[in-house]
Amino acid sequence: MSSAPRWRRFDEWDTRPLRLDQFAVEDPEAGFATFHSPWDPKPSARIENGRVVEIDGKAEADFDILDSFIATHHLDPDVVDEAMALDPTEVARMLVDINVPRETLERLARGMTPAKLVSVVSQMSALEITFAYAKMRQRRTPGNQAHVTNAKDDPLQLAADAAVAVALGFDEIETTMRVASNSWSNAIACAVGAAVGRGGVLFQCSIEEAEELRIGMAGFTSYAETVSVYGTEAAFVDGDDTPWSKAFLTAAYASRGIKARCTSGASAELLMGFHERQSVLYLEARCLCLQRAMGVQGTQNGGIDGAPLTVSMAGGMRELLAENLIAVWLGLECASGNDTRVSESEIRVGAKITPYLMAGSDLLCSGQGSIRKYDNSFNPSLFNGEDVEDFLALQRDLEADGGLTPIEEGEIGNLRMRAIQALAAVFQELGLAEVPEAWMLSVAAASGSLETETFSTGEVTRISEAIRDRGLTAVDVVRALEKRGFGHEAENLLLMLRQRISGDYLQTSAVLRDGKVISALNDPNDYQGPGSGYRMSDTRWEAVRGLRDVQTREKVLERERRVDPTSEPWLVAGGEAGKGTDPREVVIGLSPAFGNELTQTTAGHDLIDVVLALTDGVREGGGSPRLVRIRHTADTSFLGLTAARLSGSGYAIGIQAKGTAVIHRADRLPHMNIELFSNAPITTLEHYRAMGRNAALYALGREPEPVIVPTEGQALGARYHVRVAMLYAIETGLVTPDAPPLELTFTIGQGGSRP
Repeated sequence: MSSAPRWRRFDEWDTRPLRLDQFAVEDPEAGFATFHSPWDPKPSARIENGRVVEIDGKAEADFDILDSFIATHHLDPDVVDEAMALDPTEVARMLVDINVPRETLERLARGMTPAKLVSVVSQMSALEITFAYAKMRQRRTPGNQAHVTNAKDDPLQLAADAAVAVALGFDEIETTMRVASNSWSNAIACAVGAAVGRGGVLFQCSIEEAEELRIGMAGFTSYAETVSVYGTEAAFVDGDDTPWSKAFLTAAYASRGIKARCTSGASAELLMGFHERQSVLYLEARCLCLQRAMGVQGTQNGGIDGAPLTVSMAGGMRELLAENLIAVWLGLECASGNDTRVSESEIRVGAKITPYLMAGSDLLCSGQGSIRKYDNSFNPSLFNGEDVEDFLALQRDLEADGGLTPIEEGEIGNLRMRAIQALAAVFQELGLAEVPEAWMLSVAAASGSLETETFSTGEVTRISEAIRDRGLTAVDVVRALEKRGFGHEAENLLLMLRQRISGDYLQTSAVLRDGKVISALNDPNDYQGPGSGYRMSDTRWEAVRGLRDVQTREKVLERERRVDPTSEPWLVAGGEAGKGTDPREVVIGLSPAFGNELTQTTAGHDLIDVVLALTDGVREGGGSPRLVRIRHTADTSFLGLTAARLSGSGYAIGIQAKGTAVIHRADRLPHMNIELFSNAPITTLEHYRAMGRNAALYALGREPEPVIVPTEGQALGARYHVRVAMLYAIETGLVTPDAPPLELTFTIGQGGSRP
């Protein structure tokens, strides 16, 4: 016997985007372990004379630089014995217990070692972690952060895209560059673009740390999160100095009014080859304890560049949730990752963002791509410019605030031109460059840098180096904007410089809304179960749900109703319809709105053509068509059954104005029709003709081949259900209970075409 052939479904699966993803087998020795590894230490801590002398099974004499820093600056000797003695499951239940205050759990976290923190969150399901995150996050009001970059480092496009990102509602925007020398040009472009429309958006230019600090001191940037932290000594020393140098650097940023976060994330050590065979969650717990010990106010967490590697492992998405929970449990502001495209599967991408949308976060993404994938110099984000409307729809679907707001199309065009003109004015005023109007128009319309006519890379580098070498600052830009008639933008940029002096946005989880700082101090997360915590205001919900192309009854009527209500009717009503006697007769029962209020099917067929197709088909099958208006119902099954009971043959067609139809027989139950044609949006005129032909053949006692309307699995419900529901509301609005059916005369020529 021949061997079984390959099931063709596998061929189909092979073409799915998921097959481009790679999955890793669990292999702790190679560093591929999410929550547990045989080389992870057991939780322990010992205090002697107020000093931590043991952490997770390691004596003080054997401490590496991470252990020493955690012991000295993270662990609170007054809390260690109490916290370490608690059963991990008990603590996990406290995290999801709405009656245990967040402050109580934060205090206990200060007495827990990395292994102890891991032992707790490892007990929790993805759902429990999500719930605990909603309770433990620092700021009450969620926010979001955007990437604003492009493949050319084009300052005009950066300014335009920054203005759009700000208008969408991002609280922070972050840029980086393809050519390191272009950092100053990128910084000035994004600073100007961010000042268009609304003030108070925090901005970062991600570059080498010393250069980033210089750009910050010049006033162009207001936050930094490039301070990388690692979970093993070898990765730390080889990759990025030591915990002490990092603590000094974050203090340097803060001393100049620049908000600072650290960056860490599961799998960073695995990517660098220094994983020490320990689980990615344990190593990340060490990173997070280090960050709290450094005194930094926040973290960029959740896998970051290593997220695709973490997600390749079994339970990887749950691990990313868990590390974010540890971050907020330790009292850190959390920009909770979601800044890396972890999969080619849009299903997996949507699944990854959902828990964060439901739980909320200080910053839902540490960089959602507000630009096209190919323009994202950080590499594609989980969501990019192509996906912005999908993200807006998810907010609306879940009634969850992801920090973004739909914008009207016309408003976006005006913002882009305003930002481009503002930057061009600054460049001209400061003697940096002249910008032709054609370049401005090119960038304003372009979706991405492949479509723009603008500066060459060399010209951008020259501008950037001139800004740096001349020592230009944000104050110079403010003056230039004001002088050239961009007073609103000058004031917005000046607002950020004033904030640098006050330092209020250095508070944990601080962002600026309406020119005011909101943070964990004045907007603390007060979630304690249903009815508490953050809820969208009516105004905010109204804005979030206002997507493009929202259907209304008025829009549907405008599109569907007869264009000229004074034109001659083509279906003329006569007297009450009676029972037919012709055994060849097929009655076609038309719905109340068919041909008067509504004039076309959802497939776009004129209802005149539909009637012609049905009647011609009946004649081709050897039958005799009769048209009847049924007024007491708009339900397809009852239209067909009512018509069948009037038909001399006992067979009939019932059809709604939107095109849904049935072939029915008089002696059947209402929903036991002969043939159903439910996919009106893909039903062709030829299908209606075949429908009429089959109805006639049934009437003659034949058994025709049923008509099949082929579908390729389109989500017809998603495309048409809103419109269909509104159309049906029009139909039912014309229903008259107990009204008898009426004979109809079809005034269009019966030769198979219109006169």
